[in-house]
Amino acid sequence: MTAPADKGKKAKTDAGEENEQIDGALVLSIERLQEIQDELEKVNEEASDKVLEVEQKYSEIRRPVYLRRCDIIKTIPDFWLTAFLSHPLLSELLTEEDQKMFKYLESVDVDDSKDVKSGYSITLNFSENPYFEDSKLVKSYAFADDGTTTINATSIKWKEGMEVNGNAIKKKGNKRPLVEESFFTWFTDTEHKSLADGVQDEVAEIIKEDLWPNPLKYFNNEVEEFEDDDEEPSDEEAEEDEDEEN
Repeated sequence: MTAPADKGKKAKTDAGEENEQIDGALVLSIERLQEIQDELEKVNEEASDKVLEVEQKYSEIRRPVYLRRCDIIKTIPDFWLTAFLSHPLLSELLTEEDQKMFKYLESVDVDDSKDVKSGYSITLNFSENPYFEDSKLVKSYAFADDGTTTINATSIKWKEGMEVNGNAIKKKGNKRPLVEESFFTWFTDTEHKSLADGVQDEVAEIIKEDLWPNPLKYFNNEVEEFEDDDEEPSDEEAEEDEDEEN
């Protein structure tokens, strides 16, 4: 007859062996899962390389088309000023004085680096104007492998008496002076030359990803608004208005 103590030891031994089997199976499953994940990572890396190759190819194809578009835009008065003012976000960045300067803006250019992923530049080309000496203002972004972004920008050479004092324009309101930051302070916003991974220049992103691909969309919005304002009501609309008034 087996003693109670011996039964207890046997039960513990059986439970221990079962736990070891479960632990072993779990470890084996996790190892297999890790192998699958490693295989997926390799596939994803290959896919990224292929996507990059396609992006580079079509970036080169788009470039001459953008240049042809630029030539046509130059024939349209105040095209870029109108497009900026029509954009729901960029319009908020232009002060009244900025709008006067934008009258001299001839073209905007966004140019990706040759390998696409390493960075890009945004260039604003101006005709001769009473505000600054520069014919072009450039802001460039270089992406490093460690996830940082290095920013460089043109140091604007303001003409005498035209510099934006304190990087802002002061306007008198009813109660107190209203300070509006000039759009052109964007070119001086390089104090932190390197942006940490995940931090983006919102203005640059909007120009590059939204405005630049199809500025005509925003230019037409402005034109359509003016056209709607200028349209006279039809006879039927006029009759309906009279009926409502009566």
